[in-house]
Amino acid sequence: MASETPKAYSSKDSVVCRNVSKIWAAGTRRAHEALRDIDLDVSPGEFVVFLGPSGCGKSTLLYLIAGLEPATAGEIWSFRDRVDTPSPERSLIFQETSLFPWLNVWQNVTFGHAIRGVPEAERKAIAADALQRVGLAEAINKRPDELSGGMRQRVAVARALSMRPKVLLMDEPFAALDVQTRQKMQDFLLDVWRDSGASVLFVTHSIDEAVALSDRIVVFTARPGRIKTIVTNPLPRPRNLFSRESEALRIHLTDLLRDEVDRAFAEQEGLAPAA
Repeated sequence: MASETPKAYSSKDSVVCRNVSKIWAAGTRRAHEALRDIDLDVSPGEFVVFLGPSGCGKSTLLYLIAGLEPATAGEIWSFRDRVDTPSPERSLIFQETSLFPWLNVWQNVTFGHAIRGVPEAERKAIAADALQRVGLAEAINKRPDELSGGMRQRVAVARALSMRPKVLLMDEPFAALDVQTRQKMQDFLLDVWRDSGASVLFVTHSIDEAVALSDRIVVFTARPGRIKTIVTNPLPRPRNLFSRESEALRIHLTDLLRDEVDRAFAEQEGLAPAA
């Protein structure tokens, strides 16, 4: 049950969720509960990873924090402001880069600025700065189809950073990349995060990725997604991902998720049509 007295929070917190729940298609026969009674506080500059089985509402919570969807119940706040609509202070990066193929790199990076009527010369300067920060200054005039998958993801990050967000929301951004590129992108993201000072909320299914990136790991239950526990990552940066401490953390997270993954699979099998 949701707590009757909301927990106190600081207006300086980058994200605050209080008793947040989400029911998709509420009031219809297709209604299903995605999230239930989420309480979460994220500090400025913190890297928080959402980890849980498929369908547990991790991505849904990102969309609610981004302001793209309303919560069914509860409240979300960001730096004193209640989250009701999207804001340039909260940038969302999807698994698919969603770059416009008819625009070149700098035009993609500053698409949001173009909608706001920013002059072209200023937009080019903004793009040049953002692309420099992600190591793609030389690609400024290229088209998306001239770039590798990892480079396209860096353009997506540059687009988000160009808005100078205080909160960077990332929905499995590296899931489609090969193992080597994924590791390079994780290192790149950590560099960008340190330079930007933004809080990062990062969705993944990968325990290894959670161990590599996080300050804290929010472990979700199977649907309806609730916070099972929040694990503080004790590993110092830069991290030795082959250390005993890293392996111990991976084993602990695997144990926490085992029952939830079994529950999620059982539910999916129950929903599947008979052969």
